[in-house]
Amino acid sequence: MKFTSIQEAFNHYRTHTLEQIETRATEIKGLIEKDANADVASLNIEIAGLQQAKENLQGKQEQRSQMDPITGMSFNQQASTEITNENVFDTAEYRSAFFKTMLGRELTQVEQSAYSRAQSVVVAERRADDFSTSTNTPAILPTATLNEVISKARTMGGLLSVCRAFNMPAKLSIPVGTPSTRAKKHAEGAVVESEKPNVTNVSFDGWEIIKIFSISAKVRRMSIPAFESYLVDELAACVMATIEYWLVAGEGTDEGTGIDTITWTEGVNAIEYAAGAKPTYQDFVNTMALLKRGYSAGASWAMNNATLYTHVYGVVDDVKRPIFIADPKQEQIGHILGKPVVIDDNIDDGDITLGNFQYMAYNMIESPVIEVSRESSFNKGLIDYRALAIADSKPIIPEAFVRLHEAL
Repeated sequence: MKFTSIQEAFNHYRTHTLEQIETRATEIKGLIEKDANADVASLNIEIAGLQQAKENLQGKQEQRSQMDPITGMSFNQQASTEITNENVFDTAEYRSAFFKTMLGRELTQVEQSAYSRAQSVVVAERRADDFSTSTNTPAILPTATLNEVISKARTMGGLLSVCRAFNMPAKLSIPVGTPSTRAKKHAEGAVVESEKPNVTNVSFDGWEIIKIFSISAKVRRMSIPAFESYLVDELAACVMATIEYWLVAGEGTDEGTGIDTITWTEGVNAIEYAAGAKPTYQDFVNTMALLKRGYSAGASWAMNNATLYTHVYGVVDDVKRPIFIADPKQEQIGHILGKPVVIDDNIDDGDITLGNFQYMAYNMIESPVIEVSRESSFNKGLIDYRALAIADSKPIIPEAFVRLHEAL
């Protein structure tokens, strides 16, 4: 099982026993040492999640050892509820305070303290200045909830599930490694010139994404888990869906930049088939031949659902074998000539892109800010919620992609 974030790995392992956690950590260590093809980046994320789960479990065991057996109260309750500026958005207290505030409920003293500390962080870091907020108390989405939003969006498929994600400030130049050249043979005693690593830089802008949704006033009766689930669904369906659209068709003016902005040149990074026709087996082979070796290992085919079934499904090779192989066993869509298929309905009909989508990225510059208004729809008996996020998208290395497309 691969994890896309430390939080996801932690959520998976936090219910495991200490023995199970340590056994899995040993297994991962063996994989990294013995398997040359191991996905080290994914395994490192899992290791970090295991470490957090282990610390969480040990912390609970320590708390139980300090518990008064009669009252059930902690002997060191003051220390156990300590919240710092660094971790406030990660805490259960802030998460509870955030949703109670959204629902208009009264906070406990600990929750009020966490919420106030979070607001002071927003002001100190000038996060509120990044948004066109209509209130003095914009609420930053709790970290765990944001991770659920991103995780849910990734499970919905599309390019968002395979592109690289960043959480960096705008206008900051971020170095990204590119495939290296192979080592050269060496004559004994000869001087070897040093070679700079192949690194490119990407800088993201910041574009606002806004969504307003209204709920009946009876929302106050919803449980916090039910409301959180609703909010996760809404944000995944609007904010993350907007980013996914940018990854494909964003033009870069007041919005993210998509893969469609790459200049496609016939015979260089594009193969064209006749208008009104279907691509042939040889067209797919020629497209694969255009992709440079360093990007091919992690490459995927991207197209919309209609294109898969109308342009790809019936294509066969020279011995009449279908080039598309469905893969329900691995819970994937399938493969074309050994490369996995990604379905994204933002892609135009007839366009098929092959590339390593780790070189296509989106940047969530600021976590979504949620504001609530009980006055704007007063005469309708509704409560309005406004979600604001700042994000961007961009192809990091255009040469990591080639396209098979229909002639205009």
